[in-house]
Amino acid sequence: MELLLLRDIVVIFGLSIFVLFLFHRLRAPTIVGFLLTGVLAGPQVLGLVHAGEEVKALAEIGVILLLFTVGIEISLKDLIQLKKYVLLGGSFQVLLTILAVYSLASRLGIPTGEAILLGFLVSLSSTAIVLRVIQSRAEFDSLHGRTTLGILIFQDVVIVPMMLLTSMLPGASGGISDPPLQIVLKAAAIIILVVAGAKYIVPTILFQVARTRDRELFLLAVITICLAVAWGTAMAGLSLGLGAFLAGLIISESEYSHQAFGNVLPLKDAFTSFFFVSIGMLLDLDLLFQNPGFIVLLALGVLILKALVAGLAILFLGLPLRIAVLVGLSLSQIGEFSFILSSVGLESGLLSVPHYQLFLDVTVLTMGATSFIMAVAPGVADRVMTLPLPGRILKRKQHHLPAREARDLESHLIIVGYGVNGRNLAQAVRSAGIPYVIIETDPEIVLEVRKSGLPIEYGDATQEMVLHQAGIKKARIMVIAISDPYSTRRIVSTSRLLNPDLYIVARTRYLKEVQALTEAGADVVIPEEYETSVEIFARVLEQYLVSPESINQLVEEIRQDGYQMFRGLSTQPVCDLHLELEDVELKSFRVEKGSPLDGKTFVPDRFPGVDVLAVKRNSDTLTHSRDLVLREGDLVVLMGPHEEMPVLKEMFEGRKA
Repeated sequence: MELLLLRDIVVIFGLSIFVLFLFHRLRAPTIVGFLLTGVLAGPQVLGLVHAGEEVKALAEIGVILLLFTVGIEISLKDLIQLKKYVLLGGSFQVLLTILAVYSLASRLGIPTGEAILLGFLVSLSSTAIVLRVIQSRAEFDSLHGRTTLGILIFQDVVIVPMMLLTSMLPGASGGISDPPLQIVLKAAAIIILVVAGAKYIVPTILFQVARTRDRELFLLAVITICLAVAWGTAMAGLSLGLGAFLAGLIISESEYSHQAFGNVLPLKDAFTSFFFVSIGMLLDLDLLFQNPGFIVLLALGVLILKALVAGLAILFLGLPLRIAVLVGLSLSQIGEFSFILSSVGLESGLLSVPHYQLFLDVTVLTMGATSFIMAVAPGVADRVMTLPLPGRILKRKQHHLPAREARDLESHLIIVGYGVNGRNLAQAVRSAGIPYVIIETDPEIVLEVRKSGLPIEYGDATQEMVLHQAGIKKARIMVIAISDPYSTRRIVSTSRLLNPDLYIVARTRYLKEVQALTEAGADVVIPEEYETSVEIFARVLEQYLVSPESINQLVEEIRQDGYQMFRGLSTQPVCDLHLELEDVELKSFRVEKGSPLDGKTFVPDRFPGVDVLAVKRNSDTLTHSRDLVLREGDLVVLMGPHEEMPVLKEMFEGRKA
């Protein structure tokens, strides 16, 4: 049996490598690749895996580690920072989705308990897939990126109470039979355990373990805490997953959370792969091939329903319509945690086998479509904005945002986005006395900034009315400092049409956006990706003693030439730059014990071309002169030819007279 399990593990990992490599080339989600691996290795296709129960046990460990890492990643500081999106946006999205699915399922004659469970399953989205796409586009700092992240955090947390409630739903077999008072006492005991563990027990244990600086010991301690808490909750009649999540939450409040997460992550990735592979092995291909049209339509219906409900939840927050469309489409798929919850529902008898198989097929299709949906989401959002919708929806003016009088500005600066770059720019122009106005889509930021008396307007700068409110016709310069490349492009083109004389400066993360933004009408496009390269290049030239004038000239020509020096493979420089002192090297040597220079003067004439720039003695910097006597411990800064430096090094170290 041991050899059979080992063979199956080798088969699963080997087939996963092949499938995931293919999916990487196709830029498809990794989770779908694991599911496909399970389909191929399962009994319906190749039949390569035979130790099914053992693989299922490994999958259970993967679920425990997955929920454990989720608990570690949940930071109370992040929850507080994103409280509006997490609590309001997340709860609206989950509750509205559950109600919508429950209503539809009830009309189809599905029992109450199963209908509620289906609402639970559909309400969750794929954190792994969505965040990977947002990260690849560098949109975490955008408003729709922060909103999506906040809702996903809420979904990751709400899976725990959902797992508890599943066994209490009507029709669940083996449900919790304890009296309500006992359930309340268990919940109170768990809360006390979490608080005490997070504040006293776990930090003390991990501190003593960390003092040993033994990596294996630290890993074993973290895994033991995870499994012990999970085992304790299971003994109390609750789920293993709840215990694992609570264990992660306990460690997240300690200073060792990052180290613990880094150590557990490889184990989590390995064991979680067994979980998704085991789900793929259960996928009923016959059902998919017999009813392809019905399953595809059902998956499409789920995508549309989730997008509409999530978008409606975002509108409830008072955010712009475009943000609602982007977030709704991003959250339209069913997530990986729904697989865990569906397994719980199947074991409790709430979810029938045919409905379970149908759910798996639909979920895989929605997850596979996520990358494509998020790719076309900006275009869809732009088209929605052109529809003849009511003005209240398009403008999305918050009722609690006080109206501001129109400003009589002229030759002013418009700053789009009040993130780090926008905030720094506003502070600089305020110090210089330059008139400006800020446009921001986050109503909370607008309210906070208005309390400080700064000129800020709420609205989406892609809309003409918002730009008119900011005085686009009389503005002199516009700086676009947001992270959304599609919105940036639209703002540039709209602003150029409204004011042909406007000087537009656009910020972007990647060089590939430079040409598109320039064609849209931007006068200057600053790609952060290559500005970093310019800064590094300038610092390197400084170390080669190139004059500041030559460095500034080169940097200016690189920018004027559209960063062509960095864009191609050509080694031809943009301008004729010569290293003025390319044969000269700067070195500092310390007078060591036994050096012949200890108690002597250093005469540069003995070394042609070598100059002493300074002598550092303790905390004092001494100007070198011919009669300055060196002492042991002095740090001498020299400039001279490369070939002289090895000889000088040996002399200062006392290895050569």
